[in-house]
Amino acid sequence: MTDAFHAIADAKRRRILELLGRDELPAGALCAALEVSAPAVSQHLKVLRDTGLVRVRVDGQRRLYSLEPAGFAAVERWLATMRGFWAGRLDALEQVLTQADANARGGEPCSIEEGETS
Repeated sequence: MTDAFHAIADAKRRRILELLGRDELPAGALCAALEVSAPAVSQHLKVLRDTGLVRVRVDGQRRLYSLEPAGFAAVERWLATMRGFWAGRLDALEQVLTQADANARGGEPCSIEEGETS
């Protein structure tokens, strides 16, 4: 089974997710928007459904596709981890740069208030 990361690695599938993020759509509308064949869109939708990123709802003769928010949980958890990693690194970088600025000026870091010029 493909995971969510593999599914969203494909540019066409990301575009499908973007379109479905705006509204529930039938496969035909996705074909027109992507300018690809119905079988190609069908394959992409199958991958997205199998990974839990997209759900389908039958409405008479039509199948309407929409995002499945719960399917994005693994991606969100990974992004939260990465945000935490980078937040700590960027905070440390800010401290180093502030100290380097202070050392270069021979004392406390200089801050220019908004509206002031040097």
